[in-house]
Amino acid sequence: MSEHADAIDLQAIRVLDLCRARGLTVATAESCTGGLVAGALTDIAGSSDVLDRGFVTYSNAAKREMLGVAAATLDTHGAVSEETAREMAAGLLRVAGTSLGVAITGIAGPGGGSASKPVGLVHFAAAAASGKIIVRREVFAGQDRAGVRRLSVLTALAMLAELAAG
Repeated sequence: MSEHADAIDLQAIRVLDLCRARGLTVATAESCTGGLVAGALTDIAGSSDVLDRGFVTYSNAAKREMLGVAAATLDTHGAVSEETAREMAAGLLRVAGTSLGVAITGIAGPGGGSASKPVGLVHFAAAAASGKIIVRREVFAGQDRAGVRRLSVLTALAMLAELAAG
């Protein structure tokens, strides 16, 4: 098992333990990670008492149809933006009805980047039903596609743990 896999497992266990202790449930809305956050949680036995569901919303149509991201948001800011991540997280909580949710949208590469949105740019939004939201913008420069995705999973899990910890 790689160093990253170990770190991912440890962070997933932390999220699950914190959520169990507080009776919280989790849902995910993933674009560039393609379900890896939900996968990391389900790699841990017994995760079904915390993880409710995960959405892979890779296309703009999926973001609109499954999570209610406004077409105007996508047209104005693009899929890879804080605004889209926020709307993904809000829609996720509305649709899933869970205590916590995390949304990830980014450019894993190797193509698809631009000067204003480089490969490795990822926007995150973690939201709680209580109304608290945490947003992050990361640029995982110098990483290949797998590296961007691994670091995105670690970031998303850390954000869920932060929300679950209160």
